[in-house]
Amino acid sequence: MSLQIGIVGLPNVGKSTVFNALTGAGAAVAGYPFTTIDPNVGVAAVPDVRLEQLAALIHPRKVVPATVEFVDIAGLVQGASQGAGLGNQFLGHIRNVDAVAMVLRAFRDPDVPYVTEQLDPLADIATVDTELLLADVATIERRLDKIHLQSKGNPRQYAQEVTLLERCLAHANDGQLLRTLPVQPGELALLHDVNLLTVKPRLYLINVGEDDLPEGGVAAQSVRRHAAAEGAETVALCADLEAGLLAWPAGEAAAYRAELGLHEPGLHALLRAGFRLLDLLTFFTATGGDVLRAWELRRGSTVVEAAGKIHTDMARGFIRAEVVAQPDLVAAGSVAHAREQGHWRLEGRDYIVHDGDVLHIRFAV
Repeated sequence: MSLQIGIVGLPNVGKSTVFNALTGAGAAVAGYPFTTIDPNVGVAAVPDVRLEQLAALIHPRKVVPATVEFVDIAGLVQGASQGAGLGNQFLGHIRNVDAVAMVLRAFRDPDVPYVTEQLDPLADIATVDTELLLADVATIERRLDKIHLQSKGNPRQYAQEVTLLERCLAHANDGQLLRTLPVQPGELALLHDVNLLTVKPRLYLINVGEDDLPEGGVAAQSVRRHAAAEGAETVALCADLEAGLLAWPAGEAAAYRAELGLHEPGLHALLRAGFRLLDLLTFFTATGGDVLRAWELRRGSTVVEAAGKIHTDMARGFIRAEVVAQPDLVAAGSVAHAREQGHWRLEGRDYIVHDGDVLHIRFAV
């Protein structure tokens, strides 16, 4: 199953506009709350100059980029944790994603009403966080009640989880996101099983007006300071601009971005930030020179897990992998020269894949 980033935020901040620009999925966009009720799911290709360099070297028939899956989740409102605004349904959708991209409105548009009189992204963060934390508190309390019933006969079996959940409860009641709670590696699995909302990695997407590009203005600066304090990613872009420029010829769009001081589409920065948010790396395969493909993989994964991404038979019948670093292959100028120069090597099943590895899997069915 693909890893997913949920696009969340208050109503009318531009979530669906961002989603449409990322994925071309055509989600409904309108100037009133709850345009999105059921979550829209789309896949966006991750730009990678290394893939372009390999394509120029290998000349494959087909090039397939790595991807990130996005879920457009309807706007949260104050009281969502108590069911306001279809809140329980929306919170359930957030539970199913692996990370969260919170869209914050920093643009003014009289044709798109907002839920508050003043634009204040930090206040919006606080509103969303309050609802997520209240939902987490309720989840933890239910889990603790269940454990207390289960543990009557053998309390030591559940002691570690009870201690961890009680720490989480105190942290959440203090208004702190649970992903800021220091935990040991062995405790992460316990938290994952409870499926808490504020444990998920987070990215702040600041939707600014075109006049505030490229840096995003005062609002973006305040969000960046807030994000730095909690270790979150930030990206500032103008969603309307990004969506509109998709219909322009590439050269004209690039020229207009340059006038605004932008070196690349804001969506590219968002996609790379999403990759980092999910703690992913990219490896490459070239099937007989016919299909060149970039694959997304959790950082720290073995080459057998990488083989399983390509095909389950490759993982089951794994023998060994031929590996070369993308920069070494490109510098050598050809596969043959890379082999002659000793850049290709054989690795066993315990090899940890590195970002940019080019792999050829040897396996037997």
